[in-house]
Amino acid sequence: MRRLALLACLVCWCGPSFAAAAFDAQSVTDAQLRDGAARLKPELLTKAQILLSRAHYSPGEIDGKPGPNFSKALAAFAGDRGLQSNERLTDEVWRELANFSTDPALIEYTITEADVRGPFLAKIPARMEDMKRLPALSYVSPRERLAEKFHVSEALLGALNPGKKLDNAGEPIMVPNVAQVKLGKIVRIEVNKTDQTLRAFGPDEKLVAFYPVTAGSSEKPAPRGRLKVTTVQKNPTYHYDPKYKFKGVQTNRPFTIQAGPNNPVGAVWIGVSGEGYGLHGTPEPSKIGKTESHGCIRLTNWDALELADAVGKGVPVDFVGDEQERRIARAQAQRPNARKKR
Repeated sequence: MRRLALLACLVCWCGPSFAAAAFDAQSVTDAQLRDGAARLKPELLTKAQILLSRAHYSPGEIDGKPGPNFSKALAAFAGDRGLQSNERLTDEVWRELANFSTDPALIEYTITEADVRGPFLAKIPARMEDMKRLPALSYVSPRERLAEKFHVSEALLGALNPGKKLDNAGEPIMVPNVAQVKLGKIVRIEVNKTDQTLRAFGPDEKLVAFYPVTAGSSEKPAPRGRLKVTTVQKNPTYHYDPKYKFKGVQTNRPFTIQAGPNNPVGAVWIGVSGEGYGLHGTPEPSKIGKTESHGCIRLTNWDALELADAVGKGVPVDFVGDEQERRIARAQAQRPNARKKR
């Protein structure tokens, strides 16, 4: 495989795990917004996330939980239709969303031989220098592969299929019905560094897709102004350049990490004209928009692959917003939690 110099895109991984309680899959399909509901139930949140994904307003990883990525997707969906939401699932927004698609939110899927066929990794090394010794950065289990295939967290996939190991070919399971029409032609991309979002536009500036992203860091900010797509490569290798001096990397020599969904840049690389910058996937979809990157624009693997299929060389990528504003807002949002912990 041809090596790419995928520079300055190391992922920062952190955050708590999520344990979802099992619930009846039918309750997701039947979920409706109730008047006066003070809190949205996981079944309704799951259904809303699936519907947003189908409409090309990605909530990131479907996890049945409230969060910033869900709120941003909801606000974008509402705003593009002239509806007020304040990032909340109002009755008006729910009606519009529910009417967008009448297909069931969940469908039965039979696990295939390809789903359970390895080789799988026992674990992903914590150190990049150790990753370079592996022949591929594969999935660690059939469960992880299935979760990524259906854009869902492993915890929620398990909750939808209680008592199942999710590693037996021929076994029927319930999964999010995320099948959707492919994107139309994309002629411009806009990355908002303040909001940590990406908007893709078609001809006549019509929005084609909306995604949550992780864009830049204090250590290496994302670029400014307009760049252009220079290359699109699926299943890329990752080349580490020591001049970027990533935290935790001890060696002063360049090295290459082989391809795979758990590669530091995930399943696809969309290079842009700034040195070492690109849009790419991630091995940790739950962290999108919640941590920092090293200058690049990180999406879930499935969102990055969808975007890659609709862009070509020369497509302009506009970087707008201010990362400093985003960091201040994130710090303010975290303060109440910090006080509670004390």
